[in-house]
Amino acid sequence: MQKKKKIVVAITGASGSIYAKLLLDNLSKLSEQIEKVGVVMSDNAKEVWTYELGDEGYSNYNFDFYAKMDFNAPFASGSAKYDTMIIVPCSMGALGRIAHGISNDLISRAADVILKERRKLIAVVRDTPFSLIHLQNMKTVTEAGGIICPANPSFYSRPTSIEEVAQTVVDRVIDLAGLEKDSYRWND
Repeated sequence: MQKKKKIVVAITGASGSIYAKLLLDNLSKLSEQIEKVGVVMSDNAKEVWTYELGDEGYSNYNFDFYAKMDFNAPFASGSAKYDTMIIVPCSMGALGRIAHGISNDLISRAADVILKERRKLIAVVRDTPFSLIHLQNMKTVTEAGGIICPANPSFYSRPTSIEEVAQTVVDRVIDLAGLEKDSYRWND
């Protein structure tokens, strides 16, 4: 059997709270593959979630939540051995700080730790269009070992709701994180 994963989920204030919600929903259902999930949200993430989803449902998940400035969180150190960090959605501000090693909050510190330990960082960037600065920051994070996974949905599964469209992105993120989940596969 595969080793259970320790995962950090960071939620920033970019539009796209539905991706974070669906990811947390899916991780809840994949608990047999997961040892721990630590969640950190920026203040803007909470505001955007409430605005876009009409609730404060982020507080209803049975995961370990940490304040954005809590540098005592286990994943602020490589010794805690978190395998994967997923930033969903990932704002361009957070990506820029990560690309330049500016660890001024728990999100950027945890990403710095994941990269320095050569573990898996998945940044689900949502902004569009990308400026040259955004693209250069994506290149820098990629060269440091991170994975840039734009929140670009696919349509070959013929989704019929906003949730199903967003789920196509979340399914890809779950695959990238190395978790097993039944989902639509091209020509399968």
